Amino acid sequence: MSTHLLKKGYEPKEVERRWYAYWEKEGLFSAEDISGKRPFSIVIPPPNVTGVLHMGHAHNNTLQDILCRYRRMQGYNVLWMPGTDHAGIATQNVVENELARQGKDRHNLGREEFVKRIWQWREEYGGLIIKQLKRIGASCDWDRERFTMDEGLSRAVKTVFVKLYEQGLIYRGDYIINWCPRCQTALSDLEVDHEDHNGHLYYVRYPFEDEEGGVVVATTRPETMLGDTAVAVNPSDDRYRGLEGKRVILPLMNRRIPIILDEYVDARFGTGALKITPAHDPHDFEIGERHGLASVKVIGGDGHMNEQAGRFQGQDRFECREEVLEALGEEGLLENTEPYQHSVGHCYRCRTTVDPYLSKQWFVKVKPLAEKAIAAVETGDTRIVPDTWTKTYFEWMNNIKDWCISRQIWWGHRIPGWTCEHCGELIVAMDPPTECSACKGSALVQETDVLDTWFSSALWPFSTMGWPEGTQTLKTFYPTSVLVTGFDILFFWVARMMMMGLHFMKDVPFRDVYIHALVRDAEGKKMSKSKGNVIDPLYVIDEYGADAFRFTLAALAAQGRDIKLSEDRIEGYRHFINKLWNAARFSLMHLSDFEPDQFRQDAQDLSLPDRWILSRLNGVVDNVINGLDQYKFNDAANALYQFVWHELCDWYLEIIKPVLYEPSGPIADPDKEAHKVPQSARYKTTQFVLWSVLNETLRLLHPFIPFVAEEIWDKLPGTEGSIMQAEFPSTDKTRDDREAEDAMKLLMGVVSGIRNIRGEMNVPPSLSVEAVVQSPDKGGRALIEQRRDMIVNLCRLKNIEVTAPGKRPASSATSVFGNCTIFFSLKGIIDFELEQGRLEKGVGKINKELEGVNKKLSNEDFLLKAPEEVVQKVREKREKLVKKRQKLQDQLSTVSQISSDG
Repeated sequence: MSTHLLKKGYEPKEVERRWYAYWEKEGLFSAEDISGKRPFSIVIPPPNVTGVLHMGHAHNNTLQDILCRYRRMQGYNVLWMPGTDHAGIATQNVVENELARQGKDRHNLGREEFVKRIWQWREEYGGLIIKQLKRIGASCDWDRERFTMDEGLSRAVKTVFVKLYEQGLIYRGDYIINWCPRCQTALSDLEVDHEDHNGHLYYVRYPFEDEEGGVVVATTRPETMLGDTAVAVNPSDDRYRGLEGKRVILPLMNRRIPIILDEYVDARFGTGALKITPAHDPHDFEIGERHGLASVKVIGGDGHMNEQAGRFQGQDRFECREEVLEALGEEGLLENTEPYQHSVGHCYRCRTTVDPYLSKQWFVKVKPLAEKAIAAVETGDTRIVPDTWTKTYFEWMNNIKDWCISRQIWWGHRIPGWTCEHCGELIVAMDPPTECSACKGSALVQETDVLDTWFSSALWPFSTMGWPEGTQTLKTFYPTSVLVTGFDILFFWVARMMMMGLHFMKDVPFRDVYIHALVRDAEGKKMSKSKGNVIDPLYVIDEYGADAFRFTLAALAAQGRDIKLSEDRIEGYRHFINKLWNAARFSLMHLSDFEPDQFRQDAQDLSLPDRWILSRLNGVVDNVINGLDQYKFNDAANALYQFVWHELCDWYLEIIKPVLYEPSGPIADPDKEAHKVPQSARYKTTQFVLWSVLNETLRLLHPFIPFVAEEIWDKLPGTEGSIMQAEFPSTDKTRDDREAEDAMKLLMGVVSGIRNIRGEMNVPPSLSVEAVVQSPDKGGRALIEQRRDMIVNLCRLKNIEVTAPGKRPASSATSVFGNCTIFFSLKGIIDFELEQGRLEKGVGKINKELEGVNKKLSNEDFLLKAPEEVVQKVREKREKLVKKRQKLQDQLSTVSQISSDG
């Protein structure tokens, strides 16, 4: 018997460690390149090699794991492709900071030695995130783990670059890009975070060249005026009619620049006159291209003013701003300054203010690629779930700009381009050329830039499967079945994978894209270290167990709605895990001698509760399958929670206890040896139903809570191997039993009515009382009469009387369910006078508390100065007190009425 028993309490740490090691050892996560099974594949959004498990990883990978475990059990050949991203800027920053602590920098080491140092760092720390993913139960095919800088992926990256270049879809040119002076690299538009900034609008007068007066322009960045090459006005602006072709003197630089007409200028902004700095503003750059203006760079890549800035050379850009304003004031050219809120771009990595910067960079011409990616979603080849994100996808793709793919750092895929020092010819090739294709010279210098990290990530769905080789893995698993990801990388990554997959594989990279929401704190605020509201997944797993954590994330994963997470919620779902454990422990005590293969169940032998629980289970199977097929994880998880806690545990197990404890059954004490005695047919049928329900429930639960499900499964009689290899339940129409569900609904309603009165009237559970049920429905009365033993047992009654509607029994509390009126005799049980006093005292105490709370909430000072969360807590307290008072007042009214009737 001991082999089938569970420990008294569930100990997740030991169970999780043991079963994960077993799954890996048995190769249960492995996919087969050649198989008769239907393929199902997911590529993991590769976490940064620098990363540690955060809440976003935990949420994202839990949902992926649920899908993979579900499909495996349905008989699919499942590939969950794992791997990590080299994370160019992030990883270089980590190692540079490490060097800085040693008083060194990358330039001291040189490029080759620095890159070697990063590889060493990756070997030492790069696997941490993978170990942490295993802690939450991620069932990836770890033997296939890839890295965006491994040899195979590097070859794929070079192949794509060379092909796109040869097709005219990659080009090099001067362009305004986002530049981070701290990271010393270009950033794509998506890598710039914009934040509102309380700055100023400065009005500067540019004097006419050869007459009195001038033109006043408004700017937020006066330091860039040193590089102005024109002033532009809108041709329809009457204020400036006749000024076209005239010249003004650029203040502080004494340079003559023209006044030009351009439709881009907004006549409503500032004075309607716009200073044009083609080297330091993307819109100015485009205006400059249209009008053939020179581009004068006055800010260097390090954020300091260069030689073109004249006397301001060497100053930091923000220091220069103050110096320029002071100089303009001295010359009487600063006409006005006013507060102005505007959006300022920051580097997504180091938070440094980004500068628009004219530079020679490499770009992907994305319009031709985007057209196919738009069409694929329009035709349904790829479906975005929830559909609300489809519109956002189209808006971005229809307004897409060329993608700047070069980065001025050392860690990453180095651009396979070489320039001939003799003739300037540019050669792009898979392998280093030995001579110039134009002049045959041998002095060739490779590009120092590396590719944007997202370039290699864009190839992830097919490069990880062996492309450019036509591997069996690609043939079996591409396109992948679904991508699970957050909305924050819909454009960084998803859109680019769509473009690259369609271009190189001639098919979409995934059939479905499931966009999950963010995990926020309990108040709905974004988690951040600065706010101190971050919940560490590893702490949660240590404290509550991986299964409780996983189930929480699934149960709260409603489509399109951010998760408000708190430890209280996780603790609540840990109670669910413990509830399941205790139910399984109880069940296994009564299944120790049960042999499923030896039992043949006849539907006619089933009791009403048996028929009901099997019918309800069948409904749950349907709910779970529909929920997971539609990515409604919360619907599936909540259906299971409701069934296990409120139907299996609260009702079915309680109903069958008298059968399990009958004299001819085994002793149910786990600490004693079971007696081998004859058992009734009713007992054996109940055992079979209990075994069947527990077996099927565990299989339904496994994708959500794999560890505890495996541990219980291992102890369940009649099971072999891992639950991962068991078949996922499917619906069985023969189990649908509306008659049994309706009958049990009535009986459960009556029982709940009696229990509610017990609770409201504070009648101790140990005290046996009498009840009367009155109903006009003859069939309902017959059913209640037939099941009187069940009701008496569940409600701990002396007796229950079932009658047609009649006179209300004296001294009775009342409850109503459907057309049944339930009377609960309180005669001799409650001292009505004493109870009235107790309730009145309770109401008075709450009134006093409410007085203090209302006083606080009517205090304007408190409402204005107290933090929002504090005010909200006080409001919630008032709401709870009001509800509690109403409950006591209702009880007081009931007691008063019964007392007067009696």
